[in-house]
Amino acid sequence: MLAIVSAPTNLGLRPPEPGTVPGTAKAPEALREAGLYSRLAELGARDAGTVLPGRYVDDDETRPSGEVRNQAALVDHARRLAERLDRVWTAGAVPLVIGGDCSLVIAAGLTDAAPEGRGLIHVDGHTDFRHPAISDECARVAGEDLAAAIGLHWPAISDIDGRGPYFDAERTVHIGCRDDDPNLERVRAAIGAVAPASEVILHGGARVAARVREVADQGAGYWLQVDVDVLDPEVMPAVDAPTPGGLRADELVALLQGLAPRAIGASVTIFDPDLDPDGRYASLLTDVVVNGLSELGAELGDEI
Repeated sequence: MLAIVSAPTNLGLRPPEPGTVPGTAKAPEALREAGLYSRLAELGARDAGTVLPGRYVDDDETRPSGEVRNQAALVDHARRLAERLDRVWTAGAVPLVIGGDCSLVIAAGLTDAAPEGRGLIHVDGHTDFRHPAISDECARVAGEDLAAAIGLHWPAISDIDGRGPYFDAERTVHIGCRDDDPNLERVRAAIGAVAPASEVILHGGARVAARVREVADQGAGYWLQVDVDVLDPEVMPAVDAPTPGGLRADELVALLQGLAPRAIGASVTIFDPDLDPDGRYASLLTDVVVNGLSELGAELGDEI
């Protein structure tokens, strides 16, 4: 059974403009209004509630060096979301987290009830691999979450409660960045497998899914993080950093259908309703999630 967890956080993002607040916190309710929750309920999913974040603060002028934006609130939210995920798994369900921004992947690494040795499949239009060893620009976890997930960030983010690295780099996969991503070669060298968007477009989502499952799934399944900016901006412009060269909706659905059955859970992130005034992109994303993720965890059985 799927259990839908709302995680309306924007803590990992930079403000769209000074003094403003990113709109991703509105995504769960916008998708509820678009019918996502009711359509999944018709397939047997239950609503597992909401984990609210702390208040977003544009603290660029006051934040100490060596600290990310909204750090204390982000860590607190990750801990509380991890506790909610543990309760879902203990109840025998599979969590589908509707975010929010992609710093949510940290919570999946802080859980106790998930299988040991779980992998990570990170689907994103960017590598999200900025980290202190290669950049002086570290400040927002939503652009640094893959690096944090495998232990390449400041310990306050990548080693919360001594739990890092949250995922084994050899069992971590990235799918969806563009061929000109500045960190593509670094990511290839650091993790188990990489499939840029161009590979999915060329070979198809089902074929790419079959290849990367062998890396991420060593019998314990994997967490599936899906950032919707993997879609081309002509398809999904309602994101904070739209980048040409992404997938069509049907290509993403095929990829997710190939990945979902062995996933112990998933998070869907970075949709910004402030950039979707008439709701058309919320409806599109609802179709993608229902068609792509309704079989989440279906092949795992008693493994979770």
